[in-house]
Amino acid sequence: MSLEAMPKPRHQLEKMPTGIAGFDLITEGGLPVGRSTLVSGTAGSAKTVFACQFLASGILYHQHPGVFVTFEEQPNDIRRNMLSFGWEIESWEKEGLWAFVDGSPQAGEDMVEVGQYDLGGLLSRLEYAIRRLKAKRVAIDSLAGIFSQLSDARLVRQEVLRVTTMLKKLGVTSLVTSERSEEASSLSRFGVEEFVTDNVVVLRNVLEQEKRRRTVEVLKLRGTSHQKGEFPFTVTPDRALVVLPLSAMELKQRSSALRVTTGTPELDKMTGGGFFRDSIVLVSGPTGTGKTLITSHFINGGVTFGERCLLFAFEESRDQLIRNANGWGMDFEKMESEGLLKTICVYPESATLEDHLINIKNEVENYKPSRIAVDSLSALERVSTEKSYREFVIGLTGFVKEKEIAGLFTATTSNLLGSPSVTDPHISTITDTIILLRYVEMFGEMRRGLTVLKMRGSMHDKDIRELTIDGQGMHIGKPFRNVVGILSGTFSHLSPTTEIERVGSLFRDEEPPRDATEPSGS
Repeated sequence: MSLEAMPKPRHQLEKMPTGIAGFDLITEGGLPVGRSTLVSGTAGSAKTVFACQFLASGILYHQHPGVFVTFEEQPNDIRRNMLSFGWEIESWEKEGLWAFVDGSPQAGEDMVEVGQYDLGGLLSRLEYAIRRLKAKRVAIDSLAGIFSQLSDARLVRQEVLRVTTMLKKLGVTSLVTSERSEEASSLSRFGVEEFVTDNVVVLRNVLEQEKRRRTVEVLKLRGTSHQKGEFPFTVTPDRALVVLPLSAMELKQRSSALRVTTGTPELDKMTGGGFFRDSIVLVSGPTGTGKTLITSHFINGGVTFGERCLLFAFEESRDQLIRNANGWGMDFEKMESEGLLKTICVYPESATLEDHLINIKNEVENYKPSRIAVDSLSALERVSTEKSYREFVIGLTGFVKEKEIAGLFTATTSNLLGSPSVTDPHISTITDTIILLRYVEMFGEMRRGLTVLKMRGSMHDKDIRELTIDGQGMHIGKPFRNVVGILSGTFSHLSPTTEIERVGSLFRDEEPPRDATEPSGS
């Protein structure tokens, strides 16, 4: 049977949005209505936040009453902890939108298993709370809190099945958390919870290269589709749990032929009239070659035409940036006072890459700039793994292109003279324009060179030109003509005669081999 002749599915399961940013994208709508979902993770993987956010979002956005069953933390502790996200649980309780069923251990109480222990009493309280509130959502956190006291795995499975069956009969959409002992262990502590729930979500908090990385994976959504693989997430004070799915990005950004100035007339000429308005520009070079200066000219050029500019600096303070700009004849303080420049300076180590990405997105959404500059990406690279860094760069550049604003990012190469490859950080393939800066050694003197390595959709100058810096900023001069090997860092100085001979040999046609039988004088 051909693909065209195959019958299309007639029924799609109804899904309930969780309200967790990004998570509903990877689940393609949320969690299946009326079914149970296991959320499994190690300590510190944000299981309780996930469960509370599921209920809080239902109340805030859908007027769905919810019941929270706690087997570990006291209700008062949960109320206090969740206030940091702005969730007024106590007020919701008074309004009949939230109810606790407390199964947490009490102070001084020892759990003793006598005979055939079951959850009959707690299930009765849970059913009463659901019917009283007419609840749509239920969160149970966590099964391990009570079942760790039981030694019979068969009994554990039986009781979990009783809970999920009752919730399904009542028509509520439920979320059950379970703790894993370690990341490489089974999905749940007892190894049975995942088999009696309809869906499985795994939260991870893995230590990679001395850096923590949180990810979420939808392992199973029974009867419906979802996106596969792990997706990074973070927890922020204003939005709680936020998932960052790169798979949700689409290559549908519009492309404009409109040019914007680079901030330097000479560089405008080299780029064929300036950068495209919605392009991503990478400025790469060793320390001290002028990356921050090009960034300053980029900002100054935008402000000159009344454009709002946003600058993120991860290596220099605001005062340093202002002092440096003043030394080049640019008044950043005046630009800020006129509302045309916003400068944000933070240490890369102050947050995770996911937090930095969310912060940048929020600032862009609120400030609505025409240009954004990040100086430098290399500073952010040192606080992450290679995979996290690449995901961050893809997420950032994709967002900037989606907003159709000009973005300029700097990156520091490891070698002082030349670099094996500009593609080492895996940035170059997702940028539209690459400007390389290099040191050039000329008879005991260090000079700077600049070249436009790539510019999509436009002709550009191929020369490596000398770059000089003075009190008015940077100036791009004549090409280097008698030096080869600048980009690789292996310099050779040629005399004019040698240069002409080498270039001529590249284009000289080879003489056909002489036939040995042909007379030499013919």
